[in-house]
Amino acid sequence: MRSGRVRLDRAVVQGFCDRMRVVAPAAYGAIERDRADDPGRAFPETACGRLAGSLDAAGLRALGMWAHHWCVRFYDDDTRVGLRLVREIAGRAGLGWTVDEVRWMLDESDAAGPAAVHRFVLPRAAAAELSPGALADRADRDAPDWRRLLAG
Repeated sequence: MRSGRVRLDRAVVQGFCDRMRVVAPAAYGAIERDRADDPGRAFPETACGRLAGSLDAAGLRALGMWAHHWCVRFYDDDTRVGLRLVREIAGRAGLGWTVDEVRWMLDESDAAGPAAVHRFVLPRAAAAELSPGALADRADRDAPDWRRLLAG
């Protein structure tokens, strides 16, 4: 992370990685199956939709974080299926996003740069579920104004 930002504890980040590692094989397989399938199929009928439907809120957050990470890192590849998955998860309310999860996604999004045009879809939706002011310590003079980034 860049200087001036709130650093996430290594154990917290490792916990995110561990949770994402659990869903990654199924997520990657679902994305690959959906790439080869009918793109017009309703989301619940897709491999990604079935996977998302099988997870509890914590699992869905992990899946969302993995898909977000995958999409912002590989935005130059064909990520339409992954972006659809991210948008679907972003559209689900009440997943219980934590401040640290949102901060991690914001840092991932900021690091990806403007070429990854959809990089704030999930962190913006997740941040909207946080209590007002939960990310206030992010807006210091050396870091981007997160309120502006989240606003679009």
